[in-house]
Parts: sequence; structure tokens; C-alpha cells
Amino acid sequence: VVVCFVRSHEFARGLVEVQEEVKEEGVGHVAMRNLFSLETSSLETSSMETITVEKKKRAEFRKKQNSDNLTHPPEFIVRPRGQTVWEGKTVKLHCTVSGWPKPRIAWYKNNVVIDEKVHPDKYTAESNYNMHSLEIKSCDFLDTAQYRVSALNIKGESSSVATVVIKNGFCSEHGVTFETAIIDSFEVAFGREGETLSLGCTVIVYPTIKRYQPDVLWYRNGKALAESKWVHTHWSGEKATLTLVHLNKEDEGLYTLRVNTKSGFQSYSAYVFVRDEEVELEGVPVAPLDVRCHDANKDYVVVTWKQPAVEGSSSILGYFIDRCEVGHHHWAQCNDTPVKYARFPVTGLIEGRSYTFRVRAINRAGVSRPSRASDPVTAIDPHDRARHRGQHLIDTPISMGVVPGEPTDLVVTEATKNYVVLAWTPPTQRGHEGVVYLVEKCVAGSECWQRANTGMPVKSPRFALFDLAEGKSYNFRVRCCNSAGMSVASSATGDITVGDVLDLPAAPGPAVATRNTDTSVVVSWGASKDVKHLVGYYISYSVAGSDVWTPANNKPVKGTRFVCHGLNPGDSCVFRVKAVNAAGYSHSSLESEAVVVKAAIAIPGVPSGVHLMEAARDYMVLAWREPAVTGGADIRGYFVDYRTVKGGVGGQWHELNPKAVTCTSYKAENLKENSFYQFQVRAINMAGVSEASLPNVALECKEWTIAKPGAPHGLHVLEVRDSSLVLLWEPPTFDGRTPVNGFYVDIKEAITGEDWKGVHEKATKLKYMKVNGLIAGRSYVFRVRAQNLAGVGKTSGVLGPVLALTMPGTHEIILDVDDDGVISMIFECSEMAEGSEFIWSKNYKTLTDTSRLTIVTEGGKSRAIFNDPSLEDLGIFSCEVTNTVGVSASYTLTEAGESLSHFIPFKTQMAMELLEKGRVRFWTQVEKFTAGCHVDYVFNDVIVENGEKYQMNFDKNSGIIEMFMDSLAVTDEGTFTFNLVDGKAKGSTSLVLIGEEFRELQKKSEFEHAEWIRRQGPHFVDYLGFQVTPECNVLLKIGNIRPETEIRWYKDGMEIEEDDADYKKIEMKDKDAGVYEVKLKDARGKDKSMFNLTEAGTETPLLCSRTTYVTYILCSRTPLVKSTEHGIVLYSLITHHMEELQVGWQHKEAKISHSDRVQCGVTGEQLWLKVNEPTEKDKGKYTINICDGKDGVKRFCDLSGQDRARVVGGLPDVVTIQEGKSLNLTGNVWGDPAPEVTWMKNDRELVSDERYALKFEHGKFASITIAAVTTTDSGKYALLVKNKYGTEAGEFTVSVYIPEEEKKKE
Repeated sequence: VVVCFVRSHEFARGLVEVQEEVKEEGVGHVAMRNLFSLETSSLETSSMETITVEKKKRAEFRKKQNSDNLTHPPEFIVRPRGQTVWEGKTVKLHCTVSGWPKPRIAWYKNNVVIDEKVHPDKYTAESNYNMHSLEIKSCDFLDTAQYRVSALNIKGESSSVATVVIKNGFCSEHGVTFETAIIDSFEVAFGREGETLSLGCTVIVYPTIKRYQPDVLWYRNGKALAESKWVHTHWSGEKATLTLVHLNKEDEGLYTLRVNTKSGFQSYSAYVFVRDEEVELEGVPVAPLDVRCHDANKDYVVVTWKQPAVEGSSSILGYFIDRCEVGHHHWAQCNDTPVKYARFPVTGLIEGRSYTFRVRAINRAGVSRPSRASDPVTAIDPHDRARHRGQHLIDTPISMGVVPGEPTDLVVTEATKNYVVLAWTPPTQRGHEGVVYLVEKCVAGSECWQRANTGMPVKSPRFALFDLAEGKSYNFRVRCCNSAGMSVASSATGDITVGDVLDLPAAPGPAVATRNTDTSVVVSWGASKDVKHLVGYYISYSVAGSDVWTPANNKPVKGTRFVCHGLNPGDSCVFRVKAVNAAGYSHSSLESEAVVVKAAIAIPGVPSGVHLMEAARDYMVLAWREPAVTGGADIRGYFVDYRTVKGGVGGQWHELNPKAVTCTSYKAENLKENSFYQFQVRAINMAGVSEASLPNVALECKEWTIAKPGAPHGLHVLEVRDSSLVLLWEPPTFDGRTPVNGFYVDIKEAITGEDWKGVHEKATKLKYMKVNGLIAGRSYVFRVRAQNLAGVGKTSGVLGPVLALTMPGTHEIILDVDDDGVISMIFECSEMAEGSEFIWSKNYKTLTDTSRLTIVTEGGKSRAIFNDPSLEDLGIFSCEVTNTVGVSASYTLTEAGESLSHFIPFKTQMAMELLEKGRVRFWTQVEKFTAGCHVDYVFNDVIVENGEKYQMNFDKNSGIIEMFMDSLAVTDEGTFTFNLVDGKAKGSTSLVLIGEEFRELQKKSEFEHAEWIRRQGPHFVDYLGFQVTPECNVLLKIGNIRPETEIRWYKDGMEIEEDDADYKKIEMKDKDAGVYEVKLKDARGKDKSMFNLTEAGTETPLLCSRTTYVTYILCSRTPLVKSTEHGIVLYSLITHHMEELQVGWQHKEAKISHSDRVQCGVTGEQLWLKVNEPTEKDKGKYTINICDGKDGVKRFCDLSGQDRARVVGGLPDVVTIQEGKSLNLTGNVWGDPAPEVTWMKNDRELVSDERYALKFEHGKFASITIAAVTTTDSGKYALLVKNKYGTEAGEFTVSVYIPEEEKKKE
């Protein structure tokens, strides 16, 4: 009974312990522990001994699971692997996870948790002895996904991802071939440490099959990238994106996107550069990179890193290594003295704990920022690590209470001047509780052994010894011990000398740089010789002459060729290379020769758009578009080939022009009429000849007979910006029947479905146009049409697409004024290529006149200097750089803009005039100036001052500048100049007086001076002259006399007695001819004047002839036209008529004969011609010829029927209106040109005022309005119309009456 009770009590106690363990550890752990047990019988039937054995086994299992009695986060020893299977198959994913407490496992599909209980027919999840699996049954295409397994315990969470691809059977063997294209690809990218960078490409897979997705993978330097906290990938089905979070130099490298399909793969690569973050203290080195952990053991790990590219202002003295336990934020420095070797053994770790490490560099200026932290590493025995990973190891039997054996295979794995690392093999017999090691050393040649690890037990078969004397030799040995005792010492290592075993690498071979693109250069070099453990090479560059070196890469590269990107176009750079290994840097290689950063020269692209511009019987004019790619050099010309086409079959190609043509058009001659031809074009530059363009469609050689013009050609763009560009073109070679008088420009976006739109409504006569209103980032195409009088002709070839985008580094023309006031325009180009030139233009015509501008070019800068700024320089100045991708800019000089604010505008240039007393006045007028404007007066480059000879004045109210001289001497011949300075603005105007012009001016000045002296006494202000009056009388006139002045007139020496001495009238008769003289005398003095009024008179020989009368007949009016009831009357009024005058009339240059229907004559001072009952034959030009036998005059009148001014209707004969009413009459008039309209009342002209409102509208309707008429408005009115072909009057009578009631009141 007692025995049964005891057994039952122990059984119950064991059952309670099991239940408590279930609660504490979970069902899974208990099940796994029970599986570890050799017994599988139930607890109800087990005996007391069985329970005791099970408890011992559970304890042993728990001890193996957690030997150090510490908690550990989950860690994947074996990760699940991705698989690709056919539809209908079964997939099983496996993984092994360690950690304590036992992690809980969950499976996810595309981040959605998998519940195998809900889908037992699809999924089966198992967990056996730290090994976990997920089985996917009867796979179909929908099972293609990313599967993630997550392990979680109280110390943290860890996960791993595997991709499962289910093939649906489509492949090339089954008639489906996938074609992959990668578009919108990323280019070479630049980032800075700490930034986030994204790379992306658009992937097109054809044909598109439902539910099929390609395998998209990203690589860096050939190694596949996995998801991490630093790397995120995304695939949307069309766009593949890679995001690099918080960039570090470790992320620099060649990135490759690879798209795998069942028919193959497609890939695209580009380099990503990561620049160093700005240092906090100038001169300190930048952070090291690529920190890794190796050879981890129970209390020891080796940390390695790579040296940075930039050492700072001085060489790196060494490195500090910091460690941090996972889950903490405190960093502890591992070494007190900097180590120069890029490899360091860290000891003193706690077994079972995880650590991360970082490294800092130090030089004389200070300590760098820390590197990126390494991946976590756990301090654990490699033997245990291998067991957790499922590796098959032979376990040695563990005995308890046994003295361990001696360690074996003791070697020195690393030796530097800072430390020595020992490694050995643990003893085979080492006891149950494990062993610790004791390291001993002694100086070579002595037998005095000393403990090396007195303060720190060593559990790992690795140990690093520090504080050894550099250059001395030592022997080392190891013992091991446990609770049972200490082993014998191992064999000694032999003499080991403390010092660096690894030498610095040798300098690489000379660097050779070659051009690549506008921003990159290819650098190659010879590999370092006899180098051990090479880490890679660093390349640096410097702009020639600067001695400032910049790293081209911040992560070492292993090859001997590297493409240096991110250079400035046009810079002249030199390159050098240095190698690096764990020991440090090599010396730099020899510098390369300076190379200019610009695109390498290549063969140009293919011309395009060959089309016909004009055709005749034996020739055809062709045009084409220049290649989009010039190959880095100017296109030197084009070669044109042709072939005949018969029946749709082309013949052999033949060369048309042995010598290249430089324009984009060519006249192909000596062709056969009505034959068909095809043409192709090839471009040539200094690198060679391009491939031939696509041939045009067959064209027939026959003469064009169309009236409209041909198509413009030579379209190209300049000054492409975000919102504008300038389009230029050449006029068509075929004008049509009339010359071209304008152009139209059309535009549309370069996308399908867009319609053409006109840029402007009215035709422009210019051959260029600035197109505004573009949207940045969009592409546009353009075309041009020409017009003549016949209409708008053919459209030009389409130009484009042109991307509206301001390219990086684009410069604009800058207007500059230096301290000397010199005005210039400056244009810079950062993309200069070999042979590039600056071409300056005004209004987009190349400047050939150098008198206005002086062009100075130095390197990538060109300056256009104004020689003499003035309003003549207004216009659009543009500059284009040849052999570049459209580098150009323009600047508009306007009178109202700021452009002219740098020089002073003159309203009038310098002029000269003679004044009284013979004085000379030089003057000019300034248009715009300030109160601080200053003037320098210069004669022959010498500044003259205000004094006796020169008197100056600057009226700042009117802007008039004057300089006076009393007289001109012989020494005054030369150049007179006014120089103006107004702040930075300057202006200058000059007048040159030399040679005959100066001598003539000097004589006039001397004469005026003598005249002034003469006029100081009695004198004639106006010398004796004459005037012919309208009455054909001649007046001899004097003036400026006083009442007391005695005046005597003489003719031919005989005094004339007449009362009126001021005005003597002489009739124009032969007896009046003679020499007239007048003498003046008074108290002031005397003077005389003589005038010859004869045929022999030298001044006016024709004055006495009868031509004088004809001269006044010339003053008669042009013949007028008047309509009568019988016909028309042409008449002309003359001032004086004589019987001797002969008058003749002509019609259409033929003399008019007198008849009953046509009559002419003279009435008083009116010459007239009557035409009764005129007909169509009477239309034409009429001429009146007046002659005195010697000379004569003619007057003309052109009668062209309906073009003569007429009143065609609308006016009554009589208007009767009541007083107080308003009168409004409108007459219809006609005439070409439009007649002049005059309203008359009682033969007096009316003027529009408050009473009379007179209007003439549209050249046809003449109206008169009288508001509130009175009896005074009664009378005879007329509407008189007149143009150059005749005059006509429409007459009517207005009668105003008073009503009867008003009369009675009166």
C-alpha cells in the first residue's frame, strides 16, 4: 500500500510538473521535448523509473537548447529557398530557427498570414526539432508569390523571404516567345550620404499573358540584392523600383536590373555614386566603410573595414573600433591606441550575446564620423553554430572529472606591430563543463614564460596579444584547464617577430585618360605588382593647374579601368590612381595627361526626311534634315546618291556629288524628264561618313506649274528653354508665280491625336520666330508654310520632336559695363568641344561688319564689345556655339529697356552753325541723362577748357550742350568731340571739320565777321532784290531804313524821281529793263546796292523775258470739271492772260478739233472746254497747253467716268419745313478716290458747329442736320463734291414757314 501511494504520489507530482511546463513553455516546446525522448509511452502507464529517466532527458535537452541559461533572439540557421515548379505540383519550404525561449513561427503569403486550419487542403505547416516547413499542395498560377516566415520570442523578431514561381506551361517550345524591353531607364546617379535615392525602369513584356509576371531582380556589382532596412524593391507589374534608404558609401557601385522570362532575360545597368557627407571639422578624414565581422567565437571576433578615399588634410594615423550590444544604444571603444591596420581582433565579448561594430578614422585634424554599423554577430562557439545550422559534426564523448588534454596546432594567424593573433585546436578530451585557456609568452632566447591573459579567461581557441614590443621576437604556448585540473602546455610556436607581415601595395601603373562623354572620362592604369590581399583602387582627379584633388569613387574598385562620371564639361582634368589593402594606401600613380571633358568624336547619325523642294524638266532640288547626333564634331557636309526606278524596281546607286555639300539641300541636274528617281543622303564629319538615310519614295522629274510657293526648308531651333524656343528656316527654292511675301508657323505636341495649331494669325516676313507658351518637359513638333499672292504653299518637313527643357548649365547673354564704361555682351559655354566656335548674329544674321562690334573669345567665354554704342545697335543679338548640342542664347537691345541704360542716347548728333559776327556754334542735345552728367569738350584728342577762345554751356533743363568760338583759324582744323559720363553710362558725339569743308566754313566765318563790322555804320540789312507779284509786276525792295534816311534811286545811272521810295513798281516791258541802283545816306553813314534787271543780268537772266508771265500762269489751278444740263465743262483759272499766249486742248494726246459738240475758249481769266452730250469715247486724259512761243506749261485732267466725284441721289430740289422742327438731309455721293465734301449756303461754305452738324460716313453718305430751324435758315443750299477727276454740286432750296396761329399772335 505504501509503495503504491508513493508511486501514485510521484506520478501525480510528475504529471503536475508536466502541466506546469506546458503552461510555461507552450505546447509546441513540450511536444518537441517529448519527441526528443526515446520513450513514447503515455504518462498513465509509465513507471516511476520511466518518469525519472524522462526528467533527466528533459533536463539534458533544455541544457542543450539553452546552455548558457540566457535568452536569445530568433536567428535563422537555415533560410527557406525560393523554388520554381510547374502547375499541379507540390512545393515544400523548409527553415531552421534557433533562439530562447522557443520562437513562435508564422507563415505569410504576400504579407498576408497563412492559416492552414482554414485551408487544410492547400497548406500544411509542421515544426519538428527547430525545423519548420510549409507545404503548398496542387500549385496553380495564383500561388506565385513571396512567402515569408516570421520567428518571434520575447527577445525580438526575425523573418526570411522566399519566392515561389509557378510555371503555367507557356514557353518558346509551346509557341510563345516573350520579348522584353526596358524603357525610361535610370541614368548614372549621384547621391550623398544620409540621402534616399530611388532607381526605376519601365519594363514591357510582350505578349501580355494574364497572371504571368516576369522575375525582376536587382544586383549591385554582380551580387543579388535582398530586402533589408537599407534596400527596398517594388514591382508594380510595369515599373521596377529600387529604393536605397539612408545612403552610405557601401551602396556605391554598378546597379543592374535583370528581368527574367521563360524566353530569356533582359538587363540594364548604370553606376551609382555616393558622395561623402560634409565633415563637421575641416581637415578630418571621412568615415571608413564596409565594416564586417569574421571568425566569431565565444568571446572573440575579427573586425575588418575598408579605408576611405579621402584622408583629409593629413595622412590617417589609425582607426578606433566601437562596439554596441544589440538592443542597446551605448557604444564602447574597443582600442585605446589607434590601429593602422584595417583589421582588428576584438576580445572580451560575452558568450551568447550579439554585437554590432563601427569604425572611426583619425588624423592630426581630428576624428572622422563613424562608419555604418556592421551586421549583428553573435559570440558563440563555431561548433555550436554549426550544430544549429544543421551541419553534421562528429561529437566527441564528454567525460566528467577528466583533466583536459593539451591544445594542438598552435599557429600565428595574424601579426602586426600592434598585435599578434594566436589560433589553436581545442583538445579532444576536455571534460563535461568545458575548458578555459591560458596563453603564455616568453622572449625569444629565454625560458621565462609569463601569463598573457591574467585578467581575462579565454574561452575561444583564438586570442589576440597586445602591448608587445615592436621588433622583438617571442614564443607562445597555450594550456587549458577545467575543474579537474590543468593540461600540459602545447608546443611552442617558435620565434615570432612583432611587426607588419602585410606590406603596403606598390603604386599602380601610369594612369591613361580618354574622352568618353560630355561629363565622363575613361581612366585605365596598370595593376599594382606583387600586391597581397588587394582591396581595390581609388581614382582621383584635379582640374589642370588647380592642385585640388577630388575622389572619383568612394568605394574601391577591383578592375584596372573605371569611368569617372560627374565631371564639368569643358574642364581640363588630370587623373591618378592609388591602391589599397589592409595595410594602407600605396603611393599615387603617375598623373595622366590632361584631357578635356567632352564627348568622344564618333561618326554622325543618319540624315532624315529627304524630300523634293522643286522640280523642272532636267533637275530636281532636294532637302533633308541634319542628323540628330553629330558624333561630337561639326557636320562637314553631305553626299547625295541617286538611282532610277522602273516598274517599282530600283537600280544601282550612283554618287551625285563627289565633293560634299555643306547645306541641307542639293540641286540634282542632268536628269531625264518623266523618269522616276530615289535619293539617299550620308553625312560626314572628321570621324567619317555616316550610314545612308532611308531613300525617299520614287519621284518623277517633271516641271512644276503650280502657282503657290514650295516648301520652306532648313528648319532648326535655337535657345531651347522651359517655356520658349527660337525657330529658324530658309525660304522655299520655288516661289511660284509671284514672290513669297510671308510665312506661317504651325505647332503641336508630339503625341498622337494632337491637331496642328498656328503660332500666329498674320503672316510674318521674317525668317525666324520666337515661340512662347511652351510647357516644360513636353515635346513639340513644328512646320512652316510660305505664301504668295496665289495663296499658301506646301508645308515644310516636320521638325522635331523638340523637348522644351532648359538644359543644366545653360547660360544667358549678360550685358556688362566695366569701370571704364565699355559696354559689352558676355556669353559663356561650359560644353565647349574641340573646334567649337562662338558665332554672333544680329537679328539672326551672322555679323560680318566689325565696325560696330569687336569680338574677343577666351576659352569658353566670348565677349562682344560695342565700339560706339548708339541707337543703330538696337536689335536682337544672339550667340551660337558650334559643335555643341544647341548651346545658344540671345539678348534684345531696346530703346525703352535697360539695355540702353549703359550708354547715353543723343536726340541729335553734334552739329555746327554760323552765328552773328562770324561766331561758330557746336551743339548737340542729349535725350536721357541725370543731374550728375559731366561733359568733356575735346579738340583733336585734347580736352579744352572754358576761356577766351572757347565758351561752353550745358543746359540740363533742355539737354542742349554748346561750345562757341569767336572765329575759325587755320589751326582749328580737326575733330571736335563731346564726351559724356553719367555714372557708369557713357556717350560720345563728334564732328570732323577738315579739308575743303573746313576752308569753306572758315571763309563764311570771316565774311560774317566783316559784315558785322560793316553793319556798325549805315548799311543795307537786305540788299536790293526783286519780287514778282501775282499781278505779274516786279518789286525792287529795300528795308530797315529810318524816316530821316535819304534814299536815291537810279536806272542806268539816271536818278528816278518818285514819291514812294520804298516800293518802286516796274511793269514787265522791254523799256523797263536796265541796271537799277539805290543809295542810302543818313547820320550813321551811307551804303548803296545795285541790281541788274536785263537779259545780261547774271543773277536772274529770265526775269525780264515773257517766261515770267508763264511762271505765274503755272500758278493757275488744275483744270476743274463742272457738270451742266448739256454736258460737262473743263475749266482752269489763270492769273494773267495776254493775247500772245497760245492755248491748246488735247484728248488722249490728240489735239481736239472745234465742233458743235466740243467747244473751247477764254472768258476773262478762265480757259474752258465744253463737251456736249458726252459719251464713253469722251473718257480719258485731257491736257491744256499754254505757250508764249518760247516756253509753256501744261495742266492735266483725267476723266474716267464713274471715278469722277458725283452726287448720285438722296437730295430733294425743294424742302419746306415748319419753324422749330429739325432738318436732316443725306446725300449719296460717289467717286474714286473718295471725294472731298463741302456744304454751301447761299454760296458760302458751312462749318460743322453747334447749329450745323455735318457728317461724311463711309466715303458715300454726306449728311446735314439743323436742329430747330428758323426763318434765317431759308436759302439756297448745295452739296459740293470734288476729287481729282472732277467736281459736281447737288443744289436744293430750303424754305422755313411760320404756322397760322403763330402769325395771328404776331
